Amino acid sequence: MRHHAYGYAAFITFCLGIAPVAQAELEPISESAMSDVTGQAFMKVENVSGTTHEFTRMTLGMDVETRVNIDGARIGEINGGSDFAASHIALGHISRDASAVQYDGNTYAVGEVVPFEAVQPYIELAETLDKTQLSGFRMGFRQARGSVSSLTSSFSGNIGLKLTDTAGTEHDATLLNAASGATDYRATHIGINDGTADCSASVNCAPLSHLQSVIVGTDNGDTTTGFTDDFFIGFQREGVEWNSPDGANVINAGKGVFINLPTNMKVDMSTLINQGVSRLQTHRTDMGTKLF
Repeated sequence: MRHHAYGYAAFITFCLGIAPVAQAELEPISESAMSDVTGQAFMKVENVSGTTHEFTRMTLGMDVETRVNIDGARIGEINGGSDFAASHIALGHISRDASAVQYDGNTYAVGEVVPFEAVQPYIELAETLDKTQLSGFRMGFRQARGSVSSLTSSFSGNIGLKLTDTAGTEHDATLLNAASGATDYRATHIGINDGTADCSASVNCAPLSHLQSVIVGTDNGDTTTGFTDDFFIGFQREGVEWNSPDGANVINAGKGVFINLPTNMKVDMSTLINQGVSRLQTHRTDMGTKLF
């Protein structure tokens, strides 16, 4: 998206209603000339039909590279808890090592920002099929990749992490509650849900606070991270089946707040339990472990 600056003369002319002098006549553009012109609207509105809901998605034609820090957030506070609760939330980070290859395949000088990349942010509404009630809305990006850091105590949604057990077998990470039960609602732990997880004894289970930084995105197959279109936060008054912007996936989001956090990261379960996934530098002055 480009922003254009206009001179004071043009602004005054507009405000005072002074008629400008025509310098040229308008002429029709040929079909061949039109075919050479490309552009993108600032906002695109789409209507999508689902099996249980009707959707309206409004997408902005803009790209963003950013680094954001938020002291803390509590969302969906009701019935004595929060659907999501975390402190020291950050998008993007700062390089600590000039020789380290970052998620995008590039190296960054020490102290240089490694941005979170977001392409075409959107807001989407879900209505009942008869369009009499709003069932939910979500905010996301048609493409996103980069680091997300936090100290999380409660999480509702999905984290697409892979965990490796002591035998070297890879598992899809499962969100768990303190009683070792699998859940996507107000989870406090993450682990391997193969019948052996015991969060009270730290067996195949670790507190979510041990997962301090993740890289959002997909696996490019060459150690770098590709863009994902499934990163979003949704707010639902009932269960909603959200479609990926490209239509390839359906994500079932339950009532309340739901955060879909796709990542191509693979972590050893014992490392997650004992050392955790350390936090990337997210402040200009490296805070190290002082945040925690």
